[in-house]
Amino acid sequence: MAGKILVLGSNGTIGSKVVRALAARGETVRAASRKATAVDGAEAVAFDYEDATTFGPALDGVDRLFVLTPAGYLDPVGLVGPIMAAAAARGIKVVLMTVIGVDADDNIPYRQLELQLEKTGTPFVILRPNWFSDNFQSYWIEGIRHGAIAVPAAEGRTSFIDTRDIAESIVAALTSEAFNGRAFNLTGPEALSYGEAAAILSRVTVKPIAYTPVDDETFVGVLVGAGVPEDYAHFLASIFHPVREGWVANPTGDVKILTGHEPRSLETYAKDNAEALRA
Repeated sequence: MAGKILVLGSNGTIGSKVVRALAARGETVRAASRKATAVDGAEAVAFDYEDATTFGPALDGVDRLFVLTPAGYLDPVGLVGPIMAAAAARGIKVVLMTVIGVDADDNIPYRQLELQLEKTGTPFVILRPNWFSDNFQSYWIEGIRHGAIAVPAAEGRTSFIDTRDIAESIVAALTSEAFNGRAFNLTGPEALSYGEAAAILSRVTVKPIAYTPVDDETFVGVLVGAGVPEDYAHFLASIFHPVREGWVANPTGDVKILTGHEPRSLETYAKDNAEALRA
């Protein structure tokens, strides 16, 4: 009989979708969060990346683990490395979510985390999603409310991915041996500039939304004003460099390889979330 699947960040945008989808498939799921928040169809467990005493109880009876670095942290190796190592020491399969493009340079912290996992010898799958379509209703929602998305993307294009497709890809990686030992770059179906994305959102929500390119310093100032810590605001600005350079534009077929279906378009995302985008 298959063991339990431990899902870290189970009350987050991705984790909550993963838990629901696994439970719907009849998998035995343990949903980890700091306060052991109840999630339908799953057993809740208290877990803290920074408290190793929570690792054992969370991993007990588990044969597969989904792990990601929570937003707001700049040291993925320091934060996520220990729980990944603890899982690998027990022979637990690890599905790790990082970020598209990190394989360009082994000095990138997320790439170092991937390399650490590869060296453990435990079964693994690495998933590297592109920028989320859902960022428009989280990070950029204030701009949308005011009718202007202001980010330092210049005219760079992005193949935005719906978090539902990310979650379905994670579920596929957790419930099949076919993808073990591989890394997948998860993208949406088309490369869009932020201007084109704004036009789609504007049409779907029937409200004027424009794109205003800004420089890094302006962007950091807006984020800090909205309560984002300054070092993390600088990090968010820095990851627009690959966008401007065109490195996150090209769609891959990896969502279809994993899930069997084409990824959802930004238009589909916008139609399905129009209420939140209008709010």
